Amino acid sequence: MKKLKGLFGLIRFELPLAAGICVVLGQLFALGYFAPLHITITAALSVFFISASILVSNDYFDIETDKINAPQRPIPSGLISPTQALALAVFLLIAGLLLSLKISIAALLFSIGLTIIGLLYNRKFKKLGLLGNLMVSFSVGMTFVFGGLSVGLPFNKIVLFFAVIAALVDLGEEIAADSMDVKGDLLIDSNSIAIKHGKEKALRVSSFIFILVILLSLIPFLLQWFNIVYLIPIAVMDIFIGYSTFRLIRSKNEEGRKYIRLLYLGATFGLVIFLVMRLIGM
Repeated sequence: MKKLKGLFGLIRFELPLAAGICVVLGQLFALGYFAPLHITITAALSVFFISASILVSNDYFDIETDKINAPQRPIPSGLISPTQALALAVFLLIAGLLLSLKISIAALLFSIGLTIIGLLYNRKFKKLGLLGNLMVSFSVGMTFVFGGLSVGLPFNKIVLFFAVIAALVDLGEEIAADSMDVKGDLLIDSNSIAIKHGKEKALRVSSFIFILVILLSLIPFLLQWFNIVYLIPIAVMDIFIGYSTFRLIRSKNEEGRKYIRLLYLGATFGLVIFLVMRLIGM
């Protein structure tokens, strides 16, 4: 049971789940209605597995820094061996790519491209600071585009808009998270904003990004893309982002980690409410 718990911990379930939700929303935004159930499930699971694979491989490559930044993680704590983690990452990746192939060749190639970006980040580009942050946030935003691609409409304007929103949220989180990982990141000579310019500067940059997200979230209503009732889930998302940002700026040491996680979970919760409202026909 401890081994299973460790493997589950490597996956960080809420993160690939959020990626799968973004795929479903990408389909919904592109079509204006829910895609057929088999396409929805196949696309969401494909991105879930690929996202989980990249997260597991991230832990595999981050063993030394995690011994300082997150010693409770499954690998540095000794709960899971590096070999077991690598095997899990490969299994998840193969499952995700096979599912994307079921959708289309284009979806498979898209998935391979995002996988390469994720692996390059984990292996080499993480220490490059902002460039690495941008690679991760780009991949997160592309989950919406993958949703659009799975139904043949990757360049829908609403899909692209929310891809940008998702990328900005993740960029802010990445920069904020780097400010919590300074001690471990010094081991790999990271050029993160927090190391180059200080933790406070990094948190100010991430806060600016989060405020920008809140302002941008009003655009779909100004352009009348959505019924006004959908201000409810957007407001929920913005409240979580605003509150977490305020607390994050005032946080000390490791305390900020819980507000970064709260922000991510809150934004995901807002998206779930949006899905539920569409599902019940509001």
